[in-house]
Order: sequence, then C-alpha cells, then structure tokens
Amino acid sequence: MPTPFPFATRLPPWLAHTLRAQRGPVPWNAVLRGALAAAPLLVSVLADRPTAGVPAALGAMLAGINDRPGGRRASVARLGLPALAGSAGLLLGTLIAQAVGGGRSLVVLPIVFGVLGLVAGAISSTGTVASACGTQVLVTVVIGAGMPLPEPGPLRALLFLAGAGWLLLLRLVLPSPGGLRSGPYRLDGEREAVAAVYEAVSALLGAAGGPGARAGRSALSAALDQAQDALSGPRIRRYASSAAERRLHARYAAAFPLAEAATALAWAGNPLPARIVEGPRRLAEAVRAGGPCGPLSAPARTDAGLRALDEALLRAAAVFDSPAGTPPGGRGVRSGVSVLGRAWSAAGREYGLRVAVCCATSTLVAQLLHHEHWYWLPATTVFLVKPDLGPLASRVVCRAVGTVAGAALFGAVAALVSGPLPLVAAVALCGALLPVATRHFAVQTVVVTVLVLSLVLLGREPPASWGRVVESLLACGTVLLVGHLPLPGRRGHTVRAALDTAVRAAHRYLGHVLDAPEDHARRGALRRDAYRSLAVARTAIDLSAAELPSVSRHSAGSDSVAGALEQLIDTTTACAVQLDRPAAGLPPAHAELLAAHVSELDRAWAAPAGRTARS
Repeated sequence: MPTPFPFATRLPPWLAHTLRAQRGPVPWNAVLRGALAAAPLLVSVLADRPTAGVPAALGAMLAGINDRPGGRRASVARLGLPALAGSAGLLLGTLIAQAVGGGRSLVVLPIVFGVLGLVAGAISSTGTVASACGTQVLVTVVIGAGMPLPEPGPLRALLFLAGAGWLLLLRLVLPSPGGLRSGPYRLDGEREAVAAVYEAVSALLGAAGGPGARAGRSALSAALDQAQDALSGPRIRRYASSAAERRLHARYAAAFPLAEAATALAWAGNPLPARIVEGPRRLAEAVRAGGPCGPLSAPARTDAGLRALDEALLRAAAVFDSPAGTPPGGRGVRSGVSVLGRAWSAAGREYGLRVAVCCATSTLVAQLLHHEHWYWLPATTVFLVKPDLGPLASRVVCRAVGTVAGAALFGAVAALVSGPLPLVAAVALCGALLPVATRHFAVQTVVVTVLVLSLVLLGREPPASWGRVVESLLACGTVLLVGHLPLPGRRGHTVRAALDTAVRAAHRYLGHVLDAPEDHARRGALRRDAYRSLAVARTAIDLSAAELPSVSRHSAGSDSVAGALEQLIDTTTACAVQLDRPAAGLPPAHAELLAAHVSELDRAWAAPAGRTARS
C-alpha cells in the first residue's frame, strides 16, 4: 500500500504523491531473477559481441518492470504478450529507419510516431497488460529507429524476444525462495493468493463494528481480485488441468460465500466474538499446507449474517476435506464491450490523442537537436505519459530527480572502473534492484538510468550521462505541457468511464439479487464484478485527485459518487444474505436503505456529470 512520509500530509496532493512508496517484503525471488536476467548479455560480451546482448538486455529489463507477484501461469500473459509486442516494435522501428534513410526525418518520423502513439495509447487504456504492450511497442519502435546497432532488424527482434523469454523462463522454472513446501511448486503463487483471501475474510470479521471495517472490506476485495488473476487471468476457467489445481479452484470458490457473509456482518456494524475469526484463519493455513482444515468453531446462528457465515464455513469444510476438488461453475461476467470498443471510447481517444501529441512533439524536437542519442527523448516521453506510474506532475518530478541522480551515480562509477565486464555487473545489479525499485518511480528511474547508460557503452555508442539528463528534462517539459493542453473534447473521461462501468455493475448486481437471489453462482460473479469495478474507479479518482488543480478540478465530486456506490453495493450484499431465507423476504429496513442509496447515487452521479459537461 502506498505510504507517504509523515510531513507529506501538509503538502499539496500533487507534491505529496511524489513521497509515496509501496511497502512490503523484499521479493527475493524476483531479485534473483533480475540478476540472472543479465546472463545473455554476459554471454554476448564473453563472445566479443556486446552489441548483440544489448537488445536482449533491453527485453529482460522491460520484462523485469512487468514482473509482479502472482501465479506463474498469469505471468505468461503479463510478461509474454508485452515481449511479443516489443519485439515487433523493434523490428518495425528498424524498417522505419531504413525507409527514411538512417532514422533522420523532420516530417516522416514525427507523423509515423504520432499515428503509432494514437493507436497504442488508445489500446493501452483498456487494461494493465494492454498498457504494457502499448508502451513496449512505442519504446522499441523508437529505439529500433534510432539506436545504431550493427545487427539487422530481424536479429534485433529475436534477441529482444530471447532476453524477455529468458526472464519468463526463470519465472516459470525457479522455485520461490522461502515459498510453500507442499503441493506442486508451480502453484505456490496461486495458493498464497487464495490463502490471502481467507486471511482477509478473517481480518474483516475481526474489524466488524470498528473503524477498520471499511479498510478490511477493501482489502478483501483486493485479495479476491489478486486470487482471481493469479489462478487464470481475468476470468476463472471452467476446467482446471490437474487434481491439485481443481482443489485450489474449489477452495477459491468456497471463499465467495464467506466473503459475502463477512461483508454483510461488517455492514451491520456489530462487533463479533473473537473466536469467529479463527475459522477463516484455519482455512488459510489449510490452503498453504495443502491439506484438510480440521474442525472449525461454529458461530452462534442468531441473525441472518451469522447463519450465512456458519453455512459458508460448513460448505468450505466439506470442500477442504474432499480429496478431489470440483472446478467452479461460474465463468465471470463479460462487460459486453470489446477491446476495440473500449479503446475507441472517450477515455481511450483522450489518452491516445495525448500520447500521439507527446510522441510527435518529442520526436520533432529530438530531430531538430540533431543529438547522437535522439531516440532518448521520445522513448522517455512514452514512459512519462503512462498514467499507470502515477499522477502527471508526480511522475515528472520523480523522473527529473531520478535521472539526475542516476546520471551522477553512473558518472561516478564509470570514473572508477572501465571495461565491459563491470558494465555487465552494473546491468545485473540494476536488474536485481528493479523489482524493489518499482515501488517508487524516482528510485526506478535511478536504476533504469544506470542500466540504460551501461547498455549505451556496451552498444559502442559514445557516453552521454549528462545528455541523458538534458533529454529527460526536455521529455518532462513536453509531457507536462501536453498533459495540460486543452485538447479537443472534455477532460476527466477516464474517471467518468470508470465510474460509469462501476455504476452499471452495481445495478446489475442489485437487479440480480432482487430478481433471482437463489442463483448463488451468478450472484457471486456479479458481486465480484461490482466490487472490482468500484476498486478501479477508486484508483482512477485517487490518481486524478493528485494531479495539478487545472486537471483535478475536472473530476471534482467523483469521490461522492464512489462513496454512494460503495454503500449501495455493501447494502445489496447484506440484502442478498437476508434473501437466502426465502420465507422471510427482504426486511422493510433493508428495502428502505436500498431505495435511499439508489437515490443518493443518482444525485451524486448527476452533480459531477453536469460539472464535467460544462468544463
């Protein structure tokens, strides 16, 4: 979770965000992979072909940035698809350079990169993996067009793919240090993600009736999202490939009723006995151990929420004691909108247009400067324009500070040592530091700057530490200017689109609970979709709120919509638990609350809509 320094609360939001960093244990397995990712570069240097190792090291570096905790199978798409996109971009960039005669053109290159930026930027707005693919395509196209390597384009692309593939192979083959010891090690990330769901259920039950209930519910939603992604990507597959995997799928599905009951109990706001939290905690331990859960303490069945919790625990115990799990029956919820439809939405067009202007402008400036390393400016601009890395002002400040620090550090090291092997060692060290450095953009910039400058020397280009600083500062100025230009159309489309998706998901969930509460599989899928869409909207709102006032004002009032939406979804979950007793029906108090929350959401939704339309 992002953690600011204590004094950051007194700073403006856009400046306070620069001091926030992710906390958590050091991912030693990723650190080891990052260090070993330099092996292809070392082989090329020992073979006296250092330039051949540069594309491979670039592929490994970009794959290392995408190397996040999670299941091994999910990492295939998370690392592999962007690597394929980057390889294609490197080949395309080489062909473009040949077509324009050595990568120099004041007209063709800005237009081509602008068009590519429009398409890649629009596609990047559709999801995390798509964002990584779009970024790698743009970065590698620029590098392919501007980096003077002796290898032909197809070989560069294959070397890039080999470097990224080597890191992916390490991700799939190496066991996790200190990981789980029971069951197939290939499922250790998945099992830990499912165990975290039961831990989050236990924590939410313990926080019921206290000030931490809301944070506990958000943590449970995040844990369910991470487990869903770790098991098999955006949607749980209908069939699993092994008995161990089927058991894990079944144990994940058994957490849904527990999560629903825990949410309803937290919504009620009554403190619960301490012994209630032990049941889900034992289930988490059983997931990690890969065995049965043993006896579980049953809660007193004094109200609908506790009855639902008791029944969920009984069903979970039966699933955990079964020698062979059964795969879940639900396949998740489809949004009904294709990737191309989302890319061509208002939010996709807005982001794509800004990426296009940034790419075209930075390429034109770089061509006018006639700099030896002209490709640095547009490549840096592509990274800076990514909203995944934080608010615009925050990432510009972090990039500027990080680049200066990284160039100074590399200059000091280069003055003390010489030769290719120390440069390979620097690349290996940077690769090892990258998984930790990604927790703060400025630190990540320091590491990437040292790594890139090392590759420049290995590529037999002239050293240019301070040229890197100048290019990065120009990129910062370009992105900051374009990010605040009043381009055609309205601002705030990203927040508006995320809220619109979340509102539709909430209404689908509410309608299903009122019309067909007995369909538990569909109800669980709709509940997950509603909470996940809410989390995405919250992230977009927080990102917009930390922008400069000229940008953040376009999404003013969105937080009230998210708050009303959260109350509606929580109340709908509580009503679903009540409706599990068909004879009782929905209590009048719950019906009144539902009506009140729907009205409050409509009022909150109308207010920012009017402000955005007028801006």
